[in-house]
Amino acid sequence: MESLIILVFVMGYLAITLEHSLKMDKLVPALIMMAICWATIALGLDSFTQWFDSAKHALLDGFGSYTSEEKMHLMEETLLHHLGKTAEILVFLLGAMTIVEIIDYFDGFSTIKDFVKTKKKVKILWVFSILAFILSAIIDNLTATIVLISILQKIVKDRNVRIWYAGLIIIAANAGGAWSPIGDVTTTMLWIGKKVTSGHLFGYLFVPSLLCMVVPSFIASFLPAFKGDLDIEEEVEVKKKSKFSSIMLYLGLGAIVFVPIFKMATHLPPYVGMMLSLGVVAIFAEIYSNSKFSMTHFDSEESDAHAHHSPVHYSLSKIELPSILFFLGILMAVAALESLGILFDFASALQDSMPMLGTELHHEGVSDLVVLLLGIGSAVIDNVPLVAASLGMFHEPIDNELWHFIAYSAGTGGSMLIIGSAAGVVAMGMEKIDFFWYLKKISWLALIGFLVGAAAFMVTRTLF
Repeated sequence: MESLIILVFVMGYLAITLEHSLKMDKLVPALIMMAICWATIALGLDSFTQWFDSAKHALLDGFGSYTSEEKMHLMEETLLHHLGKTAEILVFLLGAMTIVEIIDYFDGFSTIKDFVKTKKKVKILWVFSILAFILSAIIDNLTATIVLISILQKIVKDRNVRIWYAGLIIIAANAGGAWSPIGDVTTTMLWIGKKVTSGHLFGYLFVPSLLCMVVPSFIASFLPAFKGDLDIEEEVEVKKKSKFSSIMLYLGLGAIVFVPIFKMATHLPPYVGMMLSLGVVAIFAEIYSNSKFSMTHFDSEESDAHAHHSPVHYSLSKIELPSILFFLGILMAVAALESLGILFDFASALQDSMPMLGTELHHEGVSDLVVLLLGIGSAVIDNVPLVAASLGMFHEPIDNELWHFIAYSAGTGGSMLIIGSAAGVVAMGMEKIDFFWYLKKISWLALIGFLVGAAAFMVTRTLF
């Protein structure tokens, strides 16, 4: 039965990795994989001899001697436990996505375009790299990439030049997401899973992440693609910008940044603070929405859509629900492997077979090489299930350097291939970037940044 569950997981994983070739959204294999894994566990419950207690992070003693009723009761409790932990992440993401859509509803991100006041290609590169690094730490790397490439399309008209900028934005956005608890889904998972805290995450990873962004951008500054000036056309504003756009941008970003502060003050789960932030932003959105549209004549489809919905309803209709369902499927599927102790056994075998690279990281003998391989692996396959698996494999205490290294590797390693991160995939779609063009032109920059940042982490972790 265990072999069947592993086979189902591998097949589902393969389908997720090949979603572009199969032309099937990855949520489909993720949900099917999750359901079949748990159904197989339920049907073959009596044949399993071990069970992993997620609360105690250890295998249960004497599980084989449990009665069928006791095993079924334990499975139901475990399923509920994992659903609760997954729901914490999903509700948190729903709140963050809705706040971002409310900002966009008021055209708040157009304010960022005002920061670009130069025609020099190198200066524009640095402006976008720094913006991507900072923005992704607040609104997550996926959303930051969408926002900045949308702005880039209005500034850089030549697509052949623009895709170079997009490549560096991907690297900077993934680097920025790694040092913030709200900057990347995988970092959020580690934060909500009580593996890292905001302060230590910043302390351990800010400098490595900064170097991961700065070094590739510095090298790119000398490449021919970023020499000279841009031909910027003065464009006439067709759509009048909302007078509340700047207010909603700063209010929304401030509300998201408030969430870690709320958690530190109250020790409540992060989704509670995110719901509070969403409520506050929604109040202002409703008030400003009435002011925005009360005297306006609607003559376009978009404004008509705005007219018949409150900002919150409109924003909820725009959030990316397929991603939420994908996370549900993949996290619950990994939970099935964890519950049977498969991940625990795999981690033990991995730690025994891998050589030690560093002397500092000696808790339970987890090798630096394992974490670096996880980072490289996240460029090929999705980093969400990799980090979900690591949560079940390793059992170091909160703020152990291992968790921070995993956050860095999984967050930044995906930049090495365009399909290796959500930021890369969305940029690929928006700019029709070719996989092999990215591999030849950008991947080596991402690899250098990743390795420099990893080396910097090995130094910064000795300071804590």
